[in-house]
Amino acid sequence: MKKLFILLAGGIAAIVALSLTGPLLGFAFSALLVFAGMHYYVKSKSAISKIFFVVLGLIGVFSAISNIPALIGLGALVVLYVLYKKWNNQEVSFSDVKMKEEDPFTNFENEWAKLTK
Repeated sequence: MKKLFILLAGGIAAIVALSLTGPLLGFAFSALLVFAGMHYYVKSKSAISKIFFVVLGLIGVFSAISNIPALIGLGALVVLYVLYKKWNNQEVSFSDVKMKEEDPFTNFENEWAKLTK
């Protein structure tokens, strides 16, 4: 029953993601415009080029606003990722950053345990 639910939800999410590929591509292009506008605005020296890159960034922002359905497509892709992990019985984690413990006493105890073996 669990595998059937995962298969059904995955099929629905795949259909939604495929039907929203147009807005996803438009959203990616508008994000590229915003990034390029910000990047070149910081590097530009003259006022005219700064104005041009601000306008370019605003065009990208307005284009991203018009592609709001792409957020539903992004959500469907995330659901597909989670269901794929669940299908393979893997743990779902969105943060791979492991916090390293900075306590010097713990590190000392670990090193001392290695030395006394």
